[in-house]
Amino acid sequence: MKTQNQQIKAFLTKGKSLTPIDALNKFGCFRLAARISDLRNDGLKIATKNVTIGNKTFASYKIC
Repeated sequence: MKTQNQQIKAFLTKGKSLTPIDALNKFGCFRLAARISDLRNDGLKIATKNVTIGNKTFASYKIC
């Protein structure tokens, strides 16, 4: 079975963006920011975009 980092990396390398709620639903990942940090430390270039819907703001991550 792949680790969360491997699953998230594979998802992002397909050109898709990922939000914390998507990561929870798809991979059971409660700490997406920590996994993104791990992937960045491994050399992956990931951009962060802040998204606001109503009064809620959250991050969306995508490979640069």
